[in-house]
Amino acid sequence: MGFDSSDDAAVYRIEGDLCLIHTVDFFPPIVDDPYEFGLIAATNSLSDIYAMGGRPISALNLLCIPGDFDHEKITRRILEGGSDKAAEAGINISGGHSIEDDEPKYGLSVVGIARESEILSNGGARVGDLLILTKALGSGILTTADKAGLLSPADHTTLVATLSALNRWPYEQIKDLDVSACTDVTGFGLIGHAAEMAETAGLTFYIHAEKLPLLPQSIELARDGIIPAGAYKNRDFMCGRYLGSESLPLELEDICFDPQTSGGLLYTMSPDSAEEYLKRCKIAGLDVRVIGEVKAQENVSVRLL
Repeated sequence: MGFDSSDDAAVYRIEGDLCLIHTVDFFPPIVDDPYEFGLIAATNSLSDIYAMGGRPISALNLLCIPGDFDHEKITRRILEGGSDKAAEAGINISGGHSIEDDEPKYGLSVVGIARESEILSNGGARVGDLLILTKALGSGILTTADKAGLLSPADHTTLVATLSALNRWPYEQIKDLDVSACTDVTGFGLIGHAAEMAETAGLTFYIHAEKLPLLPQSIELARDGIIPAGAYKNRDFMCGRYLGSESLPLELEDICFDPQTSGGLLYTMSPDSAEEYLKRCKIAGLDVRVIGEVKAQENVSVRLL
């Protein structure tokens, strides 16, 4: 798998059915605390490995940092956040590269591994599959509010916990289940990534708004117009490819276009496997939701009901 598909990472066959998965991601801070930034950036970088059905085995740091930073209090804390999250993923950060830059940026280059039969593309959905989302939506809206000082300490804590929650844990519950496709929900928002999956498979995804998991205060903030610019770009990009219900509140529709950082996994799987998956996740303490189903191709890629 490479540039000819819209998958989340590149896959290289080593020998037989053993494959390497390659991904890289980094971005500027979305929170003020350097340790929290390190946690979130590393979590986000690792996510594509899990979305492809693999497990990470090694990572390298990518760091851009202003020359006048307090490296003990800021740079060190960013790297500690990344290191702690890599340890939670069961890997070491083996090195990396840093350069001086006006704006700090951080992330990881990650290598994962999987058998060919375990690889999940984003285009394998089938008619009758159910859609399952593993994280709550609204992180772009809450991050925008946080930068403006509009989040309570409790809501900030919830936001950081969500952004830094590894997709390792929902990924580990899919073993032996009939999973047909997966992607992680990030900058294109739920609708954008769902459309990418649907169009690759030549199908239409039905998403039920009342079933969506939402971060606290996301509805109220969206209603007040606290929406990142990327949400409007995502909506424009989906023009003609998406159909929403006329009765759907605008703020809920906005959340579905909200660009996510370190978002959850979006799986398609058979109804029987979905039932078993929800049971496993409940035992593991994970809040995952069935949010819709896969239908035969219509004149739009995604319908929000």
